[in-house]
Amino acid sequence: MPPDEQLPLTFPAGGDSPARQRPSATASLWRYARPVVERSLAIVLFLLAWELAPRLGWVNRTFLPPFSEVVVYGVRFALSGQLFVHIGVSLGRALGGFALGVVTAVPLGILLAWYSTLDRYLNPLLQLFRQTNPVSLFPVFIMFFGVGYLTKVLIIYWVVVWPILLGTMAGVKYVDPSLVKYARSLSLRRRDIFMKVLIPSAIPSIISGMRLAATYSFLMLVISEMIGASSGLGYLVANAQYVMSIHILYVAVIVIALLGMICNTLLVRLEKRLTAWKTAVNPG
Repeated sequence: MPPDEQLPLTFPAGGDSPARQRPSATASLWRYARPVVERSLAIVLFLLAWELAPRLGWVNRTFLPPFSEVVVYGVRFALSGQLFVHIGVSLGRALGGFALGVVTAVPLGILLAWYSTLDRYLNPLLQLFRQTNPVSLFPVFIMFFGVGYLTKVLIIYWVVVWPILLGTMAGVKYVDPSLVKYARSLSLRRRDIFMKVLIPSAIPSIISGMRLAATYSFLMLVISEMIGASSGLGYLVANAQYVMSIHILYVAVIVIALLGMICNTLLVRLEKRLTAWKTAVNPG
């Protein structure tokens, strides 16, 4: 072979060169960063508008200070330790009412969905209770239980129990009949059908009710802490408005929103964990 004659480069059939086969570092980075950017873009734009609006005079900064100033006040308040005290108090009340709602609404919802006779007798009374405005019941709870911790837990319980109850009933009632039929064909006992078919199939609906209930719990928490409370995030909002500490007011609002988001995220992860069997059964 002449020295100046070179063999042509060859690559596997149907493939590109190794450089083309390997994605660039930028493409790989964008593939992982894209979901984060898509989820956070609207929030970033909102915070940017919040920062610029008072600085450019679009809104009165007395009532809407720039976001960066709110963050500075929030960091100082957190470092003082006071913010975490209020967060702890509020979480204790919200989680107390939420937990009480779960441990009562889920079993009751399962029973009402499983036993139609019981549902016929109790449903009218439950519908009457469900339509009762919780705010109108606040004075009643105060008369019976005072203005302490128990009243706030019970008023939160009142608003969270209904979405959990309805979600549980819907989940059990609308389980795929073919699953129940198949379980019966295997001669499973009624209890086994109940525990191994109905409840696992109803979990997504139950978790959906719990997510809605978590939102209601934080909403009612703020309202309850504005009345007859000396601590908590709701108290912080009301007191900050009263003394015109607007920065602290927005700090409390942001913290409440973040707690709600964290709670929702945890419930979504719980649902994925509890329904992992669906992915195993239906991998497609």
